[in-house]
Amino acid sequence: MTNRLASATSPYLLQHADNPIDWQEWSTDALDEARRRDVPILLSVGYAACHWCHVMAHETFEDAGVAQIANAGFVAIKVDREERPDIDAVYMDVTMALTGSGGWPMTCLLTPAGDPFFAGTYLPREQFLRLLDAATQAWTDRRDDVVQSGATISGKLREVVTAESQPVDHALVRRSVDAMARRFDTVNGGFGGAPKFPTTSSLEFLLRAAALTGDEHPRAMAAQTLERMARGGIYDQLGGGFARYSVDARWVVPHFEKMLYDNAQLVRVYTHAWCATGDPLFERVVGETIAFMLRELLTRTGAFASSLDADTEGVEGLTYVWTPAQLTDVLGEDDGARAARLLSVTQAGTYEHGASTLQLAEDADVDTDDAAWWERTRSLLLEARGERPQPGRDDKVVAAWNGLAIGALAEAGAVFGRRDWIDAASRCARAVCDVHLVEGRLRRTSRDGRVGTTPAAADDLGDLADGLLTLHQVEPTAGWLDLAGTLLDTARVHHRDDIGGFYDAADDAEQLIVRPRSPVDGAEPSGGSALAGALLSYGALTGDPAPFAEAAAAVGAVAHLAGRDPVMVGHALGVGVALLHGPVQVAVVSGERDDGTAELVAASWRSTAPGRVTVSGRPDDPAQPLLVDRPAVDGLAAAYVCRRFVCDAPVTTVDALREALGRPVPTSGAAE
Repeated sequence: MTNRLASATSPYLLQHADNPIDWQEWSTDALDEARRRDVPILLSVGYAACHWCHVMAHETFEDAGVAQIANAGFVAIKVDREERPDIDAVYMDVTMALTGSGGWPMTCLLTPAGDPFFAGTYLPREQFLRLLDAATQAWTDRRDDVVQSGATISGKLREVVTAESQPVDHALVRRSVDAMARRFDTVNGGFGGAPKFPTTSSLEFLLRAAALTGDEHPRAMAAQTLERMARGGIYDQLGGGFARYSVDARWVVPHFEKMLYDNAQLVRVYTHAWCATGDPLFERVVGETIAFMLRELLTRTGAFASSLDADTEGVEGLTYVWTPAQLTDVLGEDDGARAARLLSVTQAGTYEHGASTLQLAEDADVDTDDAAWWERTRSLLLEARGERPQPGRDDKVVAAWNGLAIGALAEAGAVFGRRDWIDAASRCARAVCDVHLVEGRLRRTSRDGRVGTTPAAADDLGDLADGLLTLHQVEPTAGWLDLAGTLLDTARVHHRDDIGGFYDAADDAEQLIVRPRSPVDGAEPSGGSALAGALLSYGALTGDPAPFAEAAAAVGAVAHLAGRDPVMVGHALGVGVALLHGPVQVAVVSGERDDGTAELVAASWRSTAPGRVTVSGRPDDPAQPLLVDRPAVDGLAAAYVCRRFVCDAPVTTVDALREALGRPVPTSGAAE
């Protein structure tokens, strides 16, 4: 017997459609039912790839006894945090405030007005039953106390704490680098101990800080982290792509779910790291991770699915881990033993039950040493792994995460000369815009070409606009620049706050107990920081200074948090570095003879100039504002480099362009 989730578009909600608990989606009807029945709301928030969400579902939500109590005394609402980030953000703030930590599954009890009076995360069955029993007794015997407690918590959430705007100047960049260095794991890379996350925005900031200052230390921290991750178990050595995080400090044992947002961001940071170092390992990781995305996350519409589950048939890692005997079965005795040494597969195992995650040994260099053997071995093992049970896929399309993928594919395609990657970015952009733009407004999710009802959040607008602006630089005639401008106009009109930043939810979206505004990065850039980056690029590509001021205001609204922990605002700091460095505009016009346009364009894309935009075409191309009044030089292709609206003389050689883009930036002046 199905409950009221059977018509949902979210794969996570559909996973619970056969639960005996009478779950329903968050809606006005659900809240009205709680008021009509005069019972509390049981709110459960999770997502499809979440391991402990699956555990709680099997232990608790599939239990008929639990369902009888929940259905009798509560209105049960199930929320996909990826589909409704606004609801998740509000009640995660409650959970953090009441318990000191957060995570998923998230369990909250609310009054019929939506005010929270209990919040927690994973609860075993018996503890969950005790909670329901205590809540029922409290609602019956101490109703006024419960209502007052909920109202007090909601009131505290509404208290807005503001801080004076702080620009990102060279001093703040130095302090932030130093603070990250103090937390840096000098042995394993990354920040802090277990569990360890990629913190991609912070790695981008470190690469940009190195380009701004000429200091090698931030670049070295980023490169060491990326190298350790690429060799670790968090990276899929056979299929490419990264897991969500490592449960240990050495990147050995991953939490096995694979998320689109992680992999899209990591493609971009590995691309930038290759530009900075030329390390062939980084180039290989980019190619393999994109291959994973195209093979396992691409949907029939051309957009990308959200994630692969942590579990396979209820077991974490079942698809991915190996024993020495399993390697031998596929490869034979000699090659199996060689692969076991290369991939750190031991008799004792590095995971559970004698199995090992695959890690690339520290002394192995498969990019230069017998690469043909490794590619053949990898192919055989990947084929054998394909015969195993596979993790489930959440094929929900999220606008923000597809925006990250569009930008990553377009930029990697430009840097590495892969037109097929650019084409994939273009198909994805068209699929998302065709389905998610409804009557001029963006919606957050779709599935199988069917758009959801949830309005876009700030991160959807910012990440998609940024992806379209990157794609515009390689496909200027497709209208991506105008579409990005439309998204940014929506953010200006409907998301702007009164301190220079942006609310996550639009002013005409459903009103919750508090309007969410998340200033810090999570696994992806915060909405305000994403919009700041897109505004910066939009201003650079159009030659309009107004978006730069808006970007600076959005960065300034959160920059004070760098003093607490710069990792929290890594994306905003990266945008601030780009504002300090320029922004840099490179316009390459083609010539009539001895055309070197492609070489100049490639050199620009491969530069490490923070926030650099690159456009190319015929002089005065109407699709490219930056090409207006910029002729070829003596019939030769020429590159015009401008920084802070001050332009150098045009150059016609790759060496001269590299010199112009690598020129140091003064540490004081108008930008500060």
